[in-house]
Amino acid sequence: MRHPWGRRLLSCAASVAIVGGAAAALPAPPSGAARAPAGHTGLQSPTDSFWLTTPAGAMYGFGVPSYGSPAHVNLPIVGVTTSNDQQGYWLVASDGGIFNYGDSRFFGSTGNIHLNKPIVGMASTPDGGGYWLVASDGGIFTYGDATFHGSTGNLVLNKPVVGMASTPDGGGYWLVASDGGIFTFGDATFYGSTASSTGDPVERLVPDQSGHGYWIVQQNGTATGLGDAAGTAPPPMALLFNPMTPGDSAVTFAFQQLGKPYIWGGNGPVGYDCSGLTLASWSHGAGISFARVANDQYHTAGSPVPMTSLQAGDLVFWGTSQTDWTSVYHTALYVGGNRIVESTGDHVQLNTLGQWGSGDVMPNGRRP
Repeated sequence: MRHPWGRRLLSCAASVAIVGGAAAALPAPPSGAARAPAGHTGLQSPTDSFWLTTPAGAMYGFGVPSYGSPAHVNLPIVGVTTSNDQQGYWLVASDGGIFNYGDSRFFGSTGNIHLNKPIVGMASTPDGGGYWLVASDGGIFTYGDATFHGSTGNLVLNKPVVGMASTPDGGGYWLVASDGGIFTFGDATFYGSTASSTGDPVERLVPDQSGHGYWIVQQNGTATGLGDAAGTAPPPMALLFNPMTPGDSAVTFAFQQLGKPYIWGGNGPVGYDCSGLTLASWSHGAGISFARVANDQYHTAGSPVPMTSLQAGDLVFWGTSQTDWTSVYHTALYVGGNRIVESTGDHVQLNTLGQWGSGDVMPNGRRP
């Protein structure tokens, strides 16, 4: 269904076609953007400047340039790190193979070394003259001017390590586990963790410029600030999205449709209307089907979900009466970090959940 508030539609910078198996995310919403729903007030939302990357190595820039990507990878890409001036990036594969683009430089890899555990991430030194690679057990490999400050390689971990980040002076680093647990080495300071939080698994930690705080970022782009980073937005970054749930798979399919035209009654693959996109995302991405029309979806698709408990893939709705399901006129797919993918205006877009305010947002979403 076409959104009737055509004059209020916000065009999205991410309006070109895209990506498989990836989502990304990031910094704060532009001035005047609506706040996150109640219950998400400690979380930050994405803007239109970010990179999307996939396990196959495809790299896409939205609001930022793409500097290149590998034509073929033997093993999946497991991490991506931007250079400090954001004029380049490194991609790292699970064997520690390195791909560098833009102004990022190659300093070595573990591509020819037998690893006890796979590489899961990397971090660059402050001057871009080196980098660390980290394995899932917290083992550390150093290259260029990166210095070893310690590891969790000899510890028994509750959850695997998924990423790392350097302090601003390179004198230490943080390791982050998939549950948001934090390990500090060198001059890195502990400012808190999200180990008791629920939701998508954590993918990375991003320090603020002062080094007195950091954001813990889930794979859907939702970022929690701690220390000096509390209540602020992280810089542009790239995230690797590995589908974990049926909703994640639906989101992955929806991202592949970005930029395709809005077509009234469209079911794809050429174009979609709003409910055609949500149905296709779940049926093709996750093998789950439900009603075709937006108001029927609100009435019957899956189970109702409070707006404070949305997860990737949940359906969100707009209607003229919040107590009458027949008044629903628009639907979208929740991505995470207060973002939605929707077919509206003239194409499939990545937008903010609160872009039109909250007046017509229905009181709950649906989880197919």
